[in-house]
Amino acid sequence: MTKALELPTDSLAAFPARPTEIRIGYARVSTAGQLLERQIDALTAAGCRRIFADKKSGKTAQRPELQACHAFLTAGDTLVVPSLDRYGRSLADLITMVGELRRREIGFTSLHENLDTTTPGGRLVFHVFAALAEFIRELIIAGTREGLASARARGRVGGRPTVVNEDLIRAAKDMLPNPEHSITSIAKLLGVSVGTLYNHIPDLKDLRAAATAREITA
Repeated sequence: MTKALELPTDSLAAFPARPTEIRIGYARVSTAGQLLERQIDALTAAGCRRIFADKKSGKTAQRPELQACHAFLTAGDTLVVPSLDRYGRSLADLITMVGELRRREIGFTSLHENLDTTTPGGRLVFHVFAALAEFIRELIIAGTREGLASARARGRVGGRPTVVNEDLIRAAKDMLPNPEHSITSIAKLLGVSVGTLYNHIPDLKDLRAAATAREITA
């Protein structure tokens, strides 16, 4: 199991251990038709003292307000979001970021899902999420390897149509934010070249830069 998706020894251990009662909000809209004000109103009603807001797609690593929000948070604070999809780009990304908050002794609350990691029930839910994310990642990698082996058995040993598919790219993107994985190791694990990853993931450098920024912030 990768460090980014590592399950805590005690999934029900309280965090933050010494809460400050300070709640910081983060909101995001990805289309012009979405109302940022509605999210801000919900965060304000939840008692957030300060709110950071991005008007960016969750698929891009360029979310400056999220980075600023992470940098602003201190041990004992709680990060509050309107819903899980406003925060994480994928299940693995969500687990990685909440795991980083836990290591920094920062709580996490999602209003729409009524999920709060400062409670035993909320921490248990994220424990299950982490196990599910790891299970999905392993299924994708196993499926990709089986597909490559089948293609080789039929005499097709390379070429983009055979080697590269959506599942493979998704698996690579899920692993990229984890600094434990180098680009070279990810390419080797998925059975493709480093050049193939760069060709099929235009924002690869941004994803790596965002991971480095999160490590520095943490």
